[in-house]
Amino acid sequence: MSAVPESPSRPTVTEREAREVAEAAREQDWRKPSFAKELFLGRFRLDLIHPHPLPDDEHVQRGEEFLAKLRDFCETKIDGARIERDALIPDEVITGLKELGAFGMKIDTKYGGLGLTQVYYNKALALVGSANPAIGALLSAHQSIGVPQPLKIFGTKEQKETFLPRCARTDISAFLLTEPDVGSDPARLATTAVPEGDEYVLDGVKLWTTNGVVADLLVVMARVPKSEGHRGGITAFVVEAASEGVTVENRNAFMGLRGLENGVTRFHRVRVPASHRIGEEGQGLKIALTTLNTGRLSLPAMCVGSGKWCLKIAREWSAAREQWGKPVALHEAVGSKIAFIAATTFALEAVVDLSSQMADENRNDIRIEAALAKLYGSEMAWLMADELVQIRGGRGFETAASLSARGERAVPAEQMLRDLRINRIFEGSTEIMHLLIAREAVDAHLSVAGDLIDPEKSLGDKARAGANAGVFYARWLPKLVAGPGQLPGSYGEFKHGIDLSPHLRYVERTSRKLARSTFYAMSRWQGKMETKQGFLGRIVDIGAELFAMSAACVRAELLRGRGENGREAYQLADVFCRQARVRVEELFGRLWNNTDDIDRKVVKGVLAGTYEWLEQGVIDPSDDGPWIADATPGPSRRDNAHRPIR
Repeated sequence: MSAVPESPSRPTVTEREAREVAEAAREQDWRKPSFAKELFLGRFRLDLIHPHPLPDDEHVQRGEEFLAKLRDFCETKIDGARIERDALIPDEVITGLKELGAFGMKIDTKYGGLGLTQVYYNKALALVGSANPAIGALLSAHQSIGVPQPLKIFGTKEQKETFLPRCARTDISAFLLTEPDVGSDPARLATTAVPEGDEYVLDGVKLWTTNGVVADLLVVMARVPKSEGHRGGITAFVVEAASEGVTVENRNAFMGLRGLENGVTRFHRVRVPASHRIGEEGQGLKIALTTLNTGRLSLPAMCVGSGKWCLKIAREWSAAREQWGKPVALHEAVGSKIAFIAATTFALEAVVDLSSQMADENRNDIRIEAALAKLYGSEMAWLMADELVQIRGGRGFETAASLSARGERAVPAEQMLRDLRINRIFEGSTEIMHLLIAREAVDAHLSVAGDLIDPEKSLGDKARAGANAGVFYARWLPKLVAGPGQLPGSYGEFKHGIDLSPHLRYVERTSRKLARSTFYAMSRWQGKMETKQGFLGRIVDIGAELFAMSAACVRAELLRGRGENGREAYQLADVFCRQARVRVEELFGRLWNNTDDIDRKVVKGVLAGTYEWLEQGVIDPSDDGPWIADATPGPSRRDNAHRPIR
């Protein structure tokens, strides 16, 4: 098998250096309260989310009016089966969405956008994503992580006036960070931006550039070399896709999202005006992470839409299909799957709407809530789609086109499963999200005791850290012993026919248990804590379940108070919380009773070739090409696949 030559410009970094780069990009301060952060610390701050925050009437009216127009467009202009068949979104559909204002949903009205709230932006994505997920991805990548969002937060007045009107109506944008040999470890970023006078010269290759094939404007992350007058570091730029030296070398194809305009983009001596730099040099990763704080909410929003569709198909099919004398829904093995889909869809919508409304109000820091929503939504939507395929049986595995050809309803269940799979990888894989959330969840501990577990700190530093930690834990640990969750009357306002108060008491008690478990693990493993990724993942998953339980109960009470299916909402919240509690108890059991240690030994054996004999007896259908494509900077040798849509 051929080896991949190491690019001479690719930085070589140690594990510690990589962590330092990631740590420097984090928001270091917590200036606003965070419900999820408090939850991980054993403090159940229900007051931060209840009563449920609500949008004002003007935003509701504007949002509902747009949703009505968008629904009509989806029903009359979008042919999802055609997009799946042709692996292409028709130009006229994209043009129609531009005319509708869908590319400017999150852009302020003074720049020609619609000025929708995060809540209604997410509702719009759920709607259009249900018509075709590739269109949802197109609109989301353009606005959630493309040019509009980073400019909204970090852009200058001139940049906003120059680019936002274009993004609102005519231009498509993309976000370019990943490289062929760089995923979630940006310290090894190889694309460079070398200062030359009032310009920067970009060289490098970017991979998986969603929207990159059709984009007019690009947000590009590149490394500026440190030099006199330049602090250097990873920096963000707005780049015109039509610039000389920009080549889309390939339009990538995937197992799902067949209409996705995702490619490989090469930059060779591309000149970018310094005025197109977003923020300061070295702020690129911070800009990317801050953008994703709310940008991540678009994925779980579309997962909510998927859950709603799964529930609709499960209901209709299971009522029509009979086995052994009754509808399959009435057989417990199938009925439990339907109950899971219904309860989880309710909870996931509760999580997304609550997080989105908190983002709109800007009173709370939602970096953990948004990350939890992305993690939980992508995992649970995949499970719901998998259960739908199982409920449908052989028809679930059959394509919609094949079903239609033989005279049955064209239900794209298998397509839904394929389309949803990427959400567990997009914008931070599940594994990376576990680590990201875990880092934020233990931030308070590291703030007071971090030097204690840092092998490079002096004895003096460790002594001071020990003193600070002693003060912190002397105040914090006693508060984890008792709380409202042990009082039978707590949260009594959530009792209306069906009683949700026991679930909230459970959340309060369990958040304290979660915090105690985290403290015990840090005491036990200290500096090795960061290597216990299995443990950290389970800690985060418990927190996600507790957050979802809280959101579900608060949403049920909101709907009851407004007279909107309150009894049914209480029932769904109750069922979801009971299901979630089973999962939480299982996760707690696996914190200390697991196979993590022996798994690591087996992995070392696999890498050493110890079990290579187990691979015998099969044919490997893959070819002998390199595992990672050569991304050496230089001129492109391929035709430009860029196709702007006008």
